[in-house]
Amino acid sequence: MVTVYEKAPGLSRRELLKRGGVGALLVISGSAVISPEHAWGLETAALKPETMATLIQMARDVYPHDQVPDKYYAIAVKSHDELAGKDAAHKDLIEKGIADLDAKAGSGGYRGLGWEEERVAVLKQIEDTPFFQAIRGGLVVGLYNQKEVWPIFGYEGESYSKGGYIARGFDDIEWL
Repeated sequence: MVTVYEKAPGLSRRELLKRGGVGALLVISGSAVISPEHAWGLETAALKPETMATLIQMARDVYPHDQVPDKYYAIAVKSHDELAGKDAAHKDLIEKGIADLDAKAGSGGYRGLGWEEERVAVLKQIEDTPFFQAIRGGLVVGLYNQKEVWPIFGYEGESYSKGGYIARGFDDIEWL
C-alpha cells in the first residue's frame, strides 16, 4: 500500500502553489520515503518513514538552500535512523520530538504547513530542546560534509595537496 503524504487525495492547485517546486511531493511506501519527481528514495530501518519525511522537511527549514536537492537533506538525516537502530533512547528522542513538532504545528502536522515562515515559527518554539539541538548539530556535518554539495556552494575542497589557497585564487569566491 502506498500512502501519499498529503491528507486529501490528489494535490489541489492551491496546495501545489503553496508548496512550491522544491520538495513538493514525497511518497511514503512501506518503510521508504520516495521522491518520484527527482528519482531517489530512502529506506528506513528504525524510524517511521513519516518521521524521516518530517526530518527531511525540518532539515530544509533549519538550513534552507533552494539550490540543494532534497536527496542531500535525506542523506544528512539518515544518520538519525541508523543511530535509532542502535540506541533506543535516541529513537525515543526523535520519535517524541517529531510528535511534539507535529502537535505544535496543528491539525495538518509540521509537513502540512504550507509556508516556510509557519514552519520556522514552530521550529523557534522548540529550538532549545535536546531534540532540535540533536537535529541541528547533526546537520552541520551531515549536510555540509557531502562532497556532492560542495560545487553548489563554490567550494573546491581542501587545497593543501594542490599548493594552498594563496597560489590558487583564495579571493575568487563568486557567491559572497
